[in-house]
This record gives sequence, structure tokens and C-alpha cells, in this order.
Amino acid sequence: MARRSDHSREELREMTLTAAENIVVEQGYEGLSARKVATAIGYTVGTLYLVFENLDDLILHINARTLDRLHARMTESQANSGDAVDYLLQLGEIYIRFANDDPHRWAMVFEHRFSEDRVVPAWYQEKIARMFAMVEVGLEPLAKNRPQQEVTQAARALWGGVHGICILALTDNLGIVGVDSVQDLTQSLISNYLKGFTSHSSVQ
Repeated sequence: MARRSDHSREELREMTLTAAENIVVEQGYEGLSARKVATAIGYTVGTLYLVFENLDDLILHINARTLDRLHARMTESQANSGDAVDYLLQLGEIYIRFANDDPHRWAMVFEHRFSEDRVVPAWYQEKIARMFAMVEVGLEPLAKNRPQQEVTQAARALWGGVHGICILALTDNLGIVGVDSVQDLTQSLISNYLKGFTSHSSVQ
């Protein structure tokens, strides 16, 4: 069993996050526990709570890293996309592939429910908001004279649909097989939503 002095606080934090992520990847969200993480890194559960407040706090930071990876992949599409429609279609493709490649960590972002007395910190909420902001970037050139509030609402509606397809597909509730089939369905959703969005935006 390692002693607390064997590693700095920052080293212990990184070890804990890495071990916890490995457990989630291999066993899913349900398989994660503080005891398993502590055993994996050779420390006691009490030592973990010198670095993280509790299991909720540890999961919050794991989810933050997942959102960072997703954001990095989505950001890549900005450099590779053509027009606004192509940009949004690429975002949808990236989102589906990310969830398919890393289903357990992706799912934990949405499955975990924090205790009622916990206030989700602003820095974490910002990580979620910036994903929707990227969708708004794609919608804005298509919005014409629509107010920003409508663009913001449209971004959430559109991505809510993409996310819904993703959840249903990964839980085998859509009756479709393979990521390519899910991509086709997602592309259809985005394309048809944008047809309606651009049609309405032209009405003064």
C-alpha cells in the first residue's frame, strides 16, 4: 500500500482520474466505486477524499474530461467544414462516432445524477454550454434575421434530437445496426431540421 507522501497531490489526482476512467471504460458507470479506484492505485478510500470531496466530485471531473475530449473533436470540424450545413452535419457525425467509440464514459455524462444538495459548478456548466455554442455557430449563418434567443433555442432542439438518436441507438432501442446506419439517421434529422429552420427564417 502506497503512503500519501509517495505522490504529490496533483499526481494523486491524475492517478485517481485515470484509474477511475479505466474502470468506467471496462465495467461501465455501474462498476465504478471509490473502493475499486483506491485499490487500483494502492491507496485507501480516505486518501482519495483528500483530493476529491466525494464520489460525486470524482465523477464530475471524469465527466469534465470526457466533455473536453468531445469538444476537441468537435472543434476539429470547424477547420474541415465547408458551409454551415456541412459544418452541422460534421458535428453530428463526430458526436455519434464519439459516443460509439467511448460509450461508457459518454453515457456517464448523462446518466449520473448528483445529490440534491450539490450545486453544479459554473466551470462545468460552461463545458456543456460551449458544445451548444458550437451548434449555434452553424445555425447563425442560416438564421437570417432571427433573434439570438431563437438560434439558441434551435441549437438545443436540434442537438436534443441528435442526442436522443444516439441514446436510443446505443441502447439498441432503434432496431438499427451499426454506426453507419445511426449516422444516416442523424444526417436525415439534421438535414430535415435545417430545411424547416431556413424556411421559417426567411419569413419576415
